[in-house]
Amino acid sequence: QVQLAESGGGSVEAGGSLRLSCVTSGSRTSTACMAWFRQAPGKERREGVASIGQSGIINYADSVKGRFTISRDKAENTLFLQMNSLKAEDTAVYYCASDRSSCGGNSVRPFNFFAYWGQGTQVNVSA
Repeated sequence: QVQLAESGGGSVEAGGSLRLSCVTSGSRTSTACMAWFRQAPGKERREGVASIGQSGIINYADSVKGRFTISRDKAENTLFLQMNSLKAEDTAVYYCASDRSSCGGNSVRPFNFFAYWGQGTQVNVSA
């Protein structure tokens, strides 16, 4: 079991930056693959934004490449998402996710791959 707690959301103007954090507690074996997802208003499905494996392999959604950076501090058990050049379409609830399986592949795994989820943090970007 692992618990995930996101923070760092807020309201910014387009072009601004935010840094999200996700503190993990519990079993470290359940954090082999970690990722950020988001769910935009009115959308039923969560979109994979970025993922990072224990080996350091990173994948991004095309919509955020070059603007967002995912990283993890293993010593502090924390996952980060640095978001720059934010756009109105980045407005969403952002979720941290993890799983004991390795990320693998060359894209962000789908939402049903991940067993553990945080409660989410709201990001609002005004045009």
